[in-house]
Amino acid sequence: MIAGEVATPRQNNLLHYRRMAAGNPYYRFGLDLKRQWTERDVLEMMVELCGVVPDRAHLYGDDTIDPDKTIGALERMAERIGQAARRRERVVLATGHPATLMPIYLAVGQALRERGCTVLTPAAGWAYQAEVGAGASQRRQIRYHEGMVAALDGDDGRAHHTHDAFPMEAMLAELAANPTALDGSSAGDSKNWPDLAIADHGWAGAAGQAGIDTVGFADCNDPALFAGEVEGRILVTVPLDDGVLPAYYAPLTAYLMSHAGLIA
Repeated sequence: MIAGEVATPRQNNLLHYRRMAAGNPYYRFGLDLKRQWTERDVLEMMVELCGVVPDRAHLYGDDTIDPDKTIGALERMAERIGQAARRRERVVLATGHPATLMPIYLAVGQALRERGCTVLTPAAGWAYQAEVGAGASQRRQIRYHEGMVAALDGDDGRAHHTHDAFPMEAMLAELAANPTALDGSSAGDSKNWPDLAIADHGWAGAAGQAGIDTVGFADCNDPALFAGEVEGRILVTVPLDDGVLPAYYAPLTAYLMSHAGLIA
């Protein structure tokens, strides 16, 4: 269910491709894309990097993610995460899909912390009014799950889905304002600035836009991170269905961590 024939509808994919090409910020995940993307360009990119159905006449029904592309991207992600572990780098982890993807981030974050990496947790409690559809908004705030993984919590105490880049931008703004560098260097060279972001949705887009090495996960209806990879803003984008039951990601998590050298 993570790859192959997936539950994300083709019509939803095409709608998102059209909106990203039109420059809708909600579908660009905080990335300032330079190329003049057309809807056809986006579809062709998603065929190449994600493995969606190439037939432009396929307008309704199921779509696909190529499992080989998922595995290949996982291996490239693992290489960069393994490098972070060996170098004991500074890392930020964040997800816009806390109900499904959180176990992946928690497992990776804990393993990196055990190997001496610093898991940064800036802007905890930062809040804003997030648009939730039909002109409505609700308060959302950054909370770190198990002291490691950023997600948005609502006043209802639950973690919520988001595409927004604002929370990661707030995190990076706090780090830039408090570099803790002893040598007068800029925030980008400071002891607080992340070496690596592991994220998805706008959390990943904003980190990549800021010039941080960013590896992320994206569904076949989320073309922005793939476009960011094409334009050199995102290091690796792993294609997967990001909405299946959390337990289904356990083999993927083990594969990622094994190839990163985080487990035997």
